[in-house]
Amino acid sequence: MNDQEIVVELVDVTKVYPLGKTEVHAVRGVSFTIEKGEFISITGPSGSGKSTILNMIGCIDTPTSGIVKINGVETSRLKDKQLTALRHKVLGFIFQTFNLIPVLDVYENIEFPLLLGKEKRNKAETREWIDFLIEAVGLQDHRKHKPSELSGGQRQRVAIARALATKPMIVLADEPTANLDSKTGKSIIELMKRLNQELGTTFIFSTHDPEIVEIADHVIRLQDGIVIEDVRRSGSQGAREAEKAGKSS
Repeated sequence: MNDQEIVVELVDVTKVYPLGKTEVHAVRGVSFTIEKGEFISITGPSGSGKSTILNMIGCIDTPTSGIVKINGVETSRLKDKQLTALRHKVLGFIFQTFNLIPVLDVYENIEFPLLLGKEKRNKAETREWIDFLIEAVGLQDHRKHKPSELSGGQRQRVAIARALATKPMIVLADEPTANLDSKTGKSIIELMKRLNQELGTTFIFSTHDPEIVEIADHVIRLQDGIVIEDVRRSGSQGAREAEKAGKSS
């Protein structure tokens, strides 16, 4: 396997939270890799550590011990400004509560992350990219609507487009279908899978949703803060590399 294909690596990561006079061991010695372009599900029961791991990959939280690497860079070695730049340029986030800005319309909510960066952007190219994202998530007839005028599924589609606005290498999604009915949730999953295939963006999910687990090409299953299963399914990049290695040996 080529090291350049690995976009996330966890090495013996632990996370301990103080709780009064005791400690909660949320993550216990977790190690795994994620490759570019994977559609990966981190799953397990409540309290298994999946959201904690997602937060550490997203540089929102730090490990108590062990190493988290994004694109080969150890995140614990980065200063605050470097972490902010990493989150802005490399990572996109989708939340179960949507987190849209109520006073902004669909176009403006998607554009918002682009206004936070310091880099200068071509206005015409930016407009073309946002228009592409709006069409990609099927909201071309709602571009001037505020979040209050949208259904839950439509709001999540805006959140997905917003997460992709900066063209991140990795999108982190924390229970993205938790607040949606099953039919809407399924359409959202299919949308994210299509964008994963068309754009080559790596999607990492923390989820209970069996629909996401079923469609994922890489599944990491947790229990009590420990990885109990780490499987790349046929069709994933890792599985194809393993198959090639097996044939050549």
